[in-house]
Amino acid sequence: MDRLVECVPNFSEGRNEETLRALVAVLAAVPQVVLLDEQRDHDHHRSVLTFVGTPEAVLEAAVALARVAAEWIDLRQHHGEHPRVGAMDVVPFVPIRGVTMEDCVELARRAGERIGTELGIPVFLYERAASRPERRRLEQIRRGGLGGLETRMREAAWRPDFGPPRLHPSAGAIVIGARPILMAFNVNLHTTDLGMAKAIAKKIRQSGGGLPAVKAIGVKLASRGLVQVSMNLTNQEETPLHVAFEAVCQEAARHHVRIAGSEVIGLIPQGALLGAAERFLKLERFDRSQVLEARLESALAGMSKGQTVAPGNLGPAVSSLHAFCEAVSAAHPTPAGGSVAALVGALAASLGLMACRIGPPATARPSIDSGTIDSQNALQAIEQRLVALRQQLEELVQADAQAYEQFIEARRLPKTDPQRETEMAQRLHRATHVSLEIADLACEVATLLRPLPAQTKPSVRADLQVGLMMALAAAEAGVHNADENEKSQIKHMVVFALEGKIKALKERLEDLRKL
Repeated sequence: MDRLVECVPNFSEGRNEETLRALVAVLAAVPQVVLLDEQRDHDHHRSVLTFVGTPEAVLEAAVALARVAAEWIDLRQHHGEHPRVGAMDVVPFVPIRGVTMEDCVELARRAGERIGTELGIPVFLYERAASRPERRRLEQIRRGGLGGLETRMREAAWRPDFGPPRLHPSAGAIVIGARPILMAFNVNLHTTDLGMAKAIAKKIRQSGGGLPAVKAIGVKLASRGLVQVSMNLTNQEETPLHVAFEAVCQEAARHHVRIAGSEVIGLIPQGALLGAAERFLKLERFDRSQVLEARLESALAGMSKGQTVAPGNLGPAVSSLHAFCEAVSAAHPTPAGGSVAALVGALAASLGLMACRIGPPATARPSIDSGTIDSQNALQAIEQRLVALRQQLEELVQADAQAYEQFIEARRLPKTDPQRETEMAQRLHRATHVSLEIADLACEVATLLRPLPAQTKPSVRADLQVGLMMALAAAEAGVHNADENEKSQIKHMVVFALEGKIKALKERLEDLRKL
């Protein structure tokens, strides 16, 4: 399936096995939908299903689930710790592959219209699909629980987006929307003091002046004799999993309370766990492409397209153009300009390889006297060197990201750490060397591409010109990054050593532009 949408409906039922089986059976009956995960919690009296499928199939499944939930779940008989306003309480659509957030907003509206019309359940749109600013956040719609929503619905500003103006007698209302990937993460505390859990939740959540992109509440786990800080992390770049966990730990320590454990509800991105592993295991020189599953996925993707995936890449991030562009555009400083420059240099080498493999002009017949054999040998030698250059530049895509990531780690060291400046200087020096290597290799690619138009078919000469421009651009980008790094260096001997290399590359680049 080229177009995939994730749907993560939450149901106000976590105890009745027959009801839960009826909900799961709905998904089994809808073609092009796959159930990925099922979570339930007795104390919360809540369950969460995670499934993916084509947009139309996911829409049909969501409407069918709302119908079954309304038949099997009666909120008038419901008692649980988790806030709720509906039998099928909240239904987010999440873009996964080949769809946009706008596509998911449209899905939310279509689902809401059908549920409101066909089932007679009022629907409120939230997050990216919200029709009003005051409904964007889920907690604003849930404020005061079912009773609070029922009271607000008497006001014109709180009429539902779809469906009747009053709550369904047994199913309540449904909140439907579109949002990015969210992580539901809970930390359990060795205490029965619910007030303490609520105080910690208030301290760490964004609305209380705490961590950005964190929503948190305190709840009681009566069956376990514990309380819990229940969190939604809405942007893992702004607040990673391990940062949220450490914040709860620090607040709990201030109250002299031990952590009983933590739990993930539903599914989370692999990167979230890797970030936690890097933090708590204090991994040195760790490259995420070292993860077996990531490397395997990348290799299998290349095999399915008849390609070979180079060993120093960004794993799945460079297995497709779209994925790499997504990685670059993410709100994270790596991969960035250096990785892009290295990729551009590799693409320039690839254009040269294409010209070499298409071969010499058709008019050139093999002849020792005419020197054509020597010319073909020269073309083969260029091809072999371009293969090596392309592979090196591909490897530098990852090397640049890794080098700068290590520099960022050093910059995050406490300013009181006596090793901070030395670590920053050493890691910046490494990052600068990567930039210089990109520039050096790109210059060599440009040098090899210059004579190729006269030795290859006329049909590829325009492509070679594009390749030459790209090689020069990659070289200039590498020199620029090295130049900027040099300005940031705090070790004078390192600066002195870099100046000569940067100057030599600038002169070489200038000579190539004059040819």
